[in-house]
Amino acid sequence: MQEERLAYIKADGNHDGRADEGGRIMTDNNSSHELEKQLWKAADKLRNNMDAAEYKHTVLGLIFLKYISDKFQNVYNEISGEEYADAEDPEEYKAKNAFWVSPSARWDKIQSQAKLPEIGKIIDNAMDLIESENPKLKGVLPKNYNRPALDKRRLGELVDLIGSISMHEHNGLDMLGRVYEYFLGQFADAEGKKGGEFYTPESIVKTLVYMLRPYKGRVYDPCCGSSGMFVQSEKFILAHSGKIDDLSIYGQESNPTTWKLSVMNLAIRGIEANIIQGDSFHEDGHKDLKSDYIIANPPFNISDWGGEHLADDVRWRGYPTPPTGNANYAWILHMFHHLARNGVMGTVLANGSMSSNTSSEGEIRRKLIENDLVDCMVALPSQLFFNTMIPACLWFLRRDKSVRKGEVLFIDARNLGEMISRKNRALTNDEIVKITDTYHAWRGEKTENPDFGSYEDTPGFCKSATLADIEKQGFVLTPGRYVGIPDEEDDGIPFEDKMNELTSQLAIQMKEGINLMKK
Repeated sequence: MQEERLAYIKADGNHDGRADEGGRIMTDNNSSHELEKQLWKAADKLRNNMDAAEYKHTVLGLIFLKYISDKFQNVYNEISGEEYADAEDPEEYKAKNAFWVSPSARWDKIQSQAKLPEIGKIIDNAMDLIESENPKLKGVLPKNYNRPALDKRRLGELVDLIGSISMHEHNGLDMLGRVYEYFLGQFADAEGKKGGEFYTPESIVKTLVYMLRPYKGRVYDPCCGSSGMFVQSEKFILAHSGKIDDLSIYGQESNPTTWKLSVMNLAIRGIEANIIQGDSFHEDGHKDLKSDYIIANPPFNISDWGGEHLADDVRWRGYPTPPTGNANYAWILHMFHHLARNGVMGTVLANGSMSSNTSSEGEIRRKLIENDLVDCMVALPSQLFFNTMIPACLWFLRRDKSVRKGEVLFIDARNLGEMISRKNRALTNDEIVKITDTYHAWRGEKTENPDFGSYEDTPGFCKSATLADIEKQGFVLTPGRYVGIPDEEDDGIPFEDKMNELTSQLAIQMKEGINLMKK
């Protein structure tokens, strides 16, 4: 079992370094990934002068339409072979976790009209019809394919391109689901280069999920974006021989267009979830929820989150009110409020959250530490995000620390990661295993790598610190304060010899410097 898990996390990666939000489980990595790349190149050629943010909904909406149509056709063929079933009864499809698709909205009908000038209107009508017949999709599907600015010839070519993708499983894997995720990542990259929507790279999502190990219970993300955290949680469950039905998924997303992508991303994978559209601070859609796992990446350092209207909110009870000029600690307290008695939460935050004393931030952090709620802190490498250079860290909090009471694990991963482009880096799968195994070994739990061994403090990388240690550091949670510097290997050269060589080099360089100054 351990070998299977390790093989999964190593296989679930990208071979050209591009990070897609949910990652992919692949057995035939090269051929599958090459297909995704070719599909992206072909689709991108059809974009013309359309902005990536606009084109994203055009493409992903069509992929979703193709998915539900293919899924419907598979179930239709199955029902047609059953003696007492009616393949034209929409209720039959609900029982098989498929959406009902009327004849005029089915993909083969749409693709047969791809060359017609009115193809945009045909697609809009299909989207309207599917929404009217499937309440779960009401207000979710993208429309306006008939807008004059959308080149109908190129739209028809895009329909033909997506029509070439088969939903049928390839080596046990859903091709359309993987293409949808890959395109999400590619669009995030394209938008990120222009300061687009905030996006969590796949290696960070995977690290969070593998740290928390959401096997069974309620999972919550108050700022779920396109639901990459939930998709990766599903993959973790399947890789560890679990059942996705053992998880109850709750999410909220304030951006209405991103919320639609979220619902489609989960529907295309058959994941049941309660995703609400709205502002988690001011329209908390899950007020009474107490979650076993909270996994989130809230937008960094929001200054206009409306905190002045929430001064006496129940979520801050027992703590100072979060500052109105920065939402970082409001997110922490919001999530902690929704944490069950034995729950654990992991969130991405800007590095400043570990040491800031602005307004009430330092006091909130001190109380969290003194109450022994902070479990682990991870400093991440720079340049992980596509559209922000703000350095980030991972916070892990537990409501009830039955293991390692009075201690906090600090992991300094700033020197990890490899460059995947001129501007961005990503954690490799081996590095994700190293970080997560360090944490689980510290807690006395099984590791992904069976050869990892027991936990030990490693200078420059990890340190188990006491609350007294943290108090001495002024309640600052920056891992670099605790892990120290790595031990240097002895190269066998005596110190005197090194000093003489450095002194002679310095003399030469100083002489050259004087000559340059004269010139």
